[in-house]
Parts: sequence; C-alpha cells; structure tokens
Amino acid sequence: MHMHIESRTMKEGAMQWVQAVPADFNGVPPQPRSGHTAVRVGRSMVVVFGGLVDKKFLSDIVVFDTENNIWFKPECTGNESDGQVGPCPRAFHVAVAIDCHMFIFSGRFGRKRLGDFWMLDTDIWQWTELSGYGDLPPPRDFAAGAAVGNRKIVMHGGWDGTKWLSDVYILDTMSLEWTQLPITGSSPPPRCGHTATMVEKRLLIFGGRGGGGPIMGDLWALKGLFEEENESPAWTQLKLPGQAPAARCGHTITYGGTQLLVFGGHGTAGWLTRYDIYYNDCIILDRASVQWKRLAVSNEPPPARAYHSMTRIGSRFLLFGGYDGKSTFGDIWWLVPEDDPMAKRALLSPRSRLSAVESTVQTQDSASVDVKETKQEHFTPLGEMRMRLGLSTMAASTAELNIVDESSDTELLALASTLVSRDGDKTTERSILVKALRDYWNNSTAVSIRLCELGPLLRDYHRLICQLQGHSLLEPVGFHHESSNSEMQMHRFYHLKNANQLRMSDIPDLLNEYKQLLYLSSVTSSSEPEQGFDLGLL
Repeated sequence: MHMHIESRTMKEGAMQWVQAVPADFNGVPPQPRSGHTAVRVGRSMVVVFGGLVDKKFLSDIVVFDTENNIWFKPECTGNESDGQVGPCPRAFHVAVAIDCHMFIFSGRFGRKRLGDFWMLDTDIWQWTELSGYGDLPPPRDFAAGAAVGNRKIVMHGGWDGTKWLSDVYILDTMSLEWTQLPITGSSPPPRCGHTATMVEKRLLIFGGRGGGGPIMGDLWALKGLFEEENESPAWTQLKLPGQAPAARCGHTITYGGTQLLVFGGHGTAGWLTRYDIYYNDCIILDRASVQWKRLAVSNEPPPARAYHSMTRIGSRFLLFGGYDGKSTFGDIWWLVPEDDPMAKRALLSPRSRLSAVESTVQTQDSASVDVKETKQEHFTPLGEMRMRLGLSTMAASTAELNIVDESSDTELLALASTLVSRDGDKTTERSILVKALRDYWNNSTAVSIRLCELGPLLRDYHRLICQLQGHSLLEPVGFHHESSNSEMQMHRFYHLKNANQLRMSDIPDLLNEYKQLLYLSSVTSSSEPEQGFDLGLL
C-alpha cells in the first residue's frame, strides 16, 4: 500500500483509547458493519467498502478525508449491472490500494464465494471490472492480501467453501495479469481469516483458522516477491521471543513506524467445552528488538471484536466496526499517544463513554462470520460451570427483569458481609455493606472476579442503570436514535436475565461498564440530596 508513514513509533505505556464523538468529524460515518475493508488511499483518504450487518451484505463506499475530518459518500460511475454500479455486495473480501486505485477481489455474498476482480479509480470515482483479464484465482473469502511495492499485489489463502487454501497469487497492476507463485520447501498450513502484511521485502502472515477448524497463532515470512532480489520464493516460520498474541482469526495488523500493531480477533477457550472468545488486546511486533510486546494502554479498551478495521492516520489509529458473536459494531475509536490533545477526553464526559457499544446493532451474523456456522447453545459454558459448582443457575426467562432494592438483595448482602468480615468489620448496616462491595468491585480486575460474584454484580449493574435513568443521566434502554432505523443497544448486558447467560469473554466489558455506572452514580450522589431507590422509575 502506498501510504505516508511517520517516523514516530508507539511508545510503550504511552497510548490511550478514546471513543470518537460527532465533533471529531463532519459528514455521516459509515453504518455498523463487520467483514468490511478500510484502506488508506494516497495520503488523505480512508476508503471503507462493503461488509455485513444483520445478514445484509453491503456494497457502499464511504470515505474519510483525513485532512478535512469529513466523511462522505462519493457518487461512483462505471460498470453497471441490474442497477448496481461497481461490485455486488460482499464481505470478507481483499482490498488493496496502489496509488489512487483500490483493487477488490473475492469475498462472500450470502453463501456464495466470489471470484470477480474490480478496480476503483479514486481520482474520478469510477469502477472498472477487470474479471475478463487473464486467468483469475479461484473464488474464495477470508483471504489476505497486501501491496508489493507500488505495482504488484500479493494474495494468500482463504476458504473456497469446501477447503482451506494455501496458494499465493501475484497481481501485476500494470498488465492486470495474475500469476500463481511457485514455492519450494515447507509452507504454512492452509488458512483463512488471517492477516498479510508487507515488511521490507517480506510478506508476513499471522493467525487464521486452519484445516479442520483450529485457530492458529503462528507467524510466517515469505521471500522472493521482488524480481530484482533474485530470490526463490520460500516460506520461513518465525518463532519470536516475548509475549506473543493468543491464536486468533479476524484480527487486524496495522503498520506503525518500526512496529506492527495486532488488535482484536476471535479465538476459542474453555476447559469444560470449547467456546468462542473475542479479543480487545493490543500486541506489537517490534522490528527493532525482533520480539513481541504487550502495548500498555492506560485505560479500558473498546469492547472485544473481530472482523473490524484498524487504520493508521499519522500518530493515531482509527478503529471501526466489527463483530463479537452477538452484535455488529458501528462505534469509532481512536488509539492515540497520551500526549495527544484527544487523550484528555478519556477522563471527561462519562455519559458519552458509558455507551461503548452505543452504535451497535444486535444481529445474528454469526452464521456468516464463522466458517463453521455452528448454532449457539442455550446455556453458556460459564453457566454450565456454575451449575457444576453448585452455584445459582436460574434458567433464563422471557419475563421482565425483577429489579429489587439493594437492601433486599440477600445474595449481594451476604457477599458483602463476607468481604467486610475479612477486614475485621462486623457491621450489619446494609448501606455500609453495599458501599464496601461496590468499592471492592470498583477496584477489581476481571480476572479477580469469582463466579459466585457474577450474579450479584449483574443485578447491581441493572439496578444502577435504572437509578441513573431516574436521574435522567441515561437514556432509557432500547432508546431509538432518530438518525437510525436500527435499535441502538445502550447497555450491552442489560437484556441478560442472569449470570448464566454471560460468557467468560463478557466479564471484562461488564466490569468496565459497571465501573462507569458507579462513577455516574457518585456524581449524582454528590450533586443531589440522597434518595432511595424508587421502583416507580421502572
């Protein structure tokens, strides 16, 4: 990809997540989606194309002008078929930019894998279909591609509907000819949903889902892509020291100076049964020290996700969209250095920060995102674990949430009593017990939360939301934005009836939202006379 890269790199412990607000942009950002692409074209444009939301495949183009901070939809011309200008709707395709041109290949529409080939000239916003030029690679989705210099594109792997692929194709953008690269020696196992990144003269691929379905975390380098190097194409597996990322697919790798930033993705975990887990960690591959490192971030990250996009703009990274197994995201986040003026916002406006998934559409896209297309069980592995340990496992009900005052939540009070008794305090005053437990949770990390705490924690989460709605600090759950026809889920876990419906990967996000609710509650308590919880607020 031909793009401007600043010399500044990510400094360890000096990055911060900031959720974008409308004032950051002019124009209308893209609607929620996953499986889309967002590529840098030239020095001042990020071009978002395609994706999937609520089982609907998209074909729109939305552009972010980085110099003027404006989103816009260009009026594209070109090849037209059945009223469609440009490529048909798709997701999980390959998009690579060379100069002012964005090339599109492969992807999925419904259950069909695509093999057509398109080019968008962003100078005049004109689509041209190039499928008739020579022999194209076989149709596929979830492949990975990258620019090789300023003339060629390399594509690796994917899924053709029956098997995982490991082939490598080179496109010459001048002659528009595709060539399968002959490779000798060992090769990476076939895979899809991985990333491909050019670093100097090598193509690096990482992760993906492999043959038979396992998620992989291996790193490989391919040489021999530049004719002037006079090297025979060959793969080498790289086993680097440091804190390597967990195995994953659907992640992103973004160039940042001398470092590569890995974010998000989808994997599996569990010891009773295997279940999906989504990531929101940041790991860097430091080319200077040739090792993996955890990027220390000074605040809570966005909700975990996969099949999102992450684009570098100067010293900032722009995260958009994605999917977490339940919801398709439309939120936009910045990852910025701590000395960036935008970083100061992370300490302000708790109301806007509370809705980390404000621009989220509840969907059933899992059948489209996951190659295996499996159905979810009624109980989560976490619920099964609670049942085996003899903890409360009330079945999920379609009835409305039964939210009671904290003074009547016997399980919460019993847990709080255990906590304060460890500190030698024998108090039975309920308000003191509740405060002690909330302070404890406010200072806890996700890994320190015990299974027996999840039920009381989730109920107190529900309770705080209702109290804050009564003070008009929060919109009612299920609030419909006037600018959207989709219901925007304001509180991600409010719809859960009990802790059995939580997944292990939900706990960090639940605790993060709970802490933000506590902050808002403390602001309310300090600015207004103390009031009891009023069930009439429901």
